[in-house]
Amino acid sequence: MENKWNLFEKFLITESSSISLIDFLINSCAIIVLCFLLGLTYQKVAKSLSNRKDFSANFMVLAFTTMLIITIVKSSLALSLGLVGALSIVRFRAAIKEPEELAFIFFSISIGLGLGAEQLPIVLTAFGVFMLILWGRFFLQGKNESQNLYISIHSGSDQVIEASDIDLLVKKHFNKSQLKRYDQNEGATEISFIADIKKTQDLESFRKEIVTKYPKINLSFLDSKAY
Repeated sequence: MENKWNLFEKFLITESSSISLIDFLINSCAIIVLCFLLGLTYQKVAKSLSNRKDFSANFMVLAFTTMLIITIVKSSLALSLGLVGALSIVRFRAAIKEPEELAFIFFSISIGLGLGAEQLPIVLTAFGVFMLILWGRFFLQGKNESQNLYISIHSGSDQVIEASDIDLLVKKHFNKSQLKRYDQNEGATEISFIADIKKTQDLESFRKEIVTKYPKINLSFLDSKAY
């Protein structure tokens, strides 16, 4: 029984072969290239209403951090158990509101996991297949020429507006929209949306209809810089 316990202790503290610095540098270069291409693809083919350029900048950091963690902890079971304990006391909170964003985050993590486990051929193959799927879907569905705009509506105390009415008007004229802000203070109301616009005519028709219904409001449109 004692011999078995000694073997188990050895198993816990014994580390595998040392990490190759050259392999680590190769994997790092691979992450830079792959995440750069993934970010460009996300900015082009994604349908998310978030700021795609800023969001895609996280892919490289996320993938590299994952690779570094896996590269270090895979050499020791004790380190792996320590990682589980550390993650159990850390809470990650991110404003992920659309499934598409989550899918790209998971793929970035997968790149880091694969390269951390030194599975470069598998990662490259999977990345190629993933790119074929994304770009194939993009060209089959047609080019998305839409633009994301912030729509800000402000009314004074002499003009009462209903948030539900504004929401219906936005959904009527735009393909996709999200309510971003709703403030009401001393009779003044401010409502902000982010909306996906495909045609300038839709923007103009929305402006005409809302001004006709609420003639005293202040209306502004601002590019959200999604590209």
